[in-house]
Amino acid sequence: MKGFASLAAAFAVLTAFSAQTFAADLPQPADPAPSYPVSPDTIAGFDWTGPYAGAQLGWGWGNFTTRSTPTGKFDNNASGVLGGFYGGYNFMFTPNIVAGLEGTFDFTNLNDSSTVGGVNVKTGSDWNSTLRGRLGYAFDTFLLYGTGGLALADLDVNANGAKDSKTAFGWTLGAGVETALSKNVTMRLDYAYENFGKESFNLGGTTYKTDLDNNVVRAGVAYKF
Repeated sequence: MKGFASLAAAFAVLTAFSAQTFAADLPQPADPAPSYPVSPDTIAGFDWTGPYAGAQLGWGWGNFTTRSTPTGKFDNNASGVLGGFYGGYNFMFTPNIVAGLEGTFDFTNLNDSSTVGGVNVKTGSDWNSTLRGRLGYAFDTFLLYGTGGLALADLDVNANGAKDSKTAFGWTLGAGVETALSKNVTMRLDYAYENFGKESFNLGGTTYKTDLDNNVVRAGVAYKF
């Protein structure tokens, strides 16, 4: 009987040891990956909402169409560098639709002269400004937009030493692309067509009528507040 009890005890010890050894050979579950808190900035798209201000530089080319009794109708074509400032406010209506209002002011160098019918006529514009609405579609940090609104420019006409100047009101339409370089800095490239209509100038008792249509391409960098 004692032999049987000893045999049973030995069998129990052997079974327990074998079970432990088998369990050790089985694949063990991997340690869970460490978790880290996720910043909202990591998962959220770029927010275009807010005010901004920047500087721009570009190229403009325009056509002055002038009419008078001594000269008849003729054109002066001018082109040159322009540069200035812009600023405005954007609002995101959805994660993709962005609308805003923007103002621009550029110094320009659009001047040309022609001698017609023995009269030397110089036409020029030294600055222009716009107040435009913007509507765009955002792909996170990339924005495609259209723009349009009011345009203003100075127009100067000089004929044989007599000079007159006017501030012309017109309209503008354009489009552009803009990208966010960081949370606060954006860069853009845009094109705009500007039409300033017809203005009358009195030069030494002679009436000259001049209208300007202008094209501009500008690159700009802005700070988003």
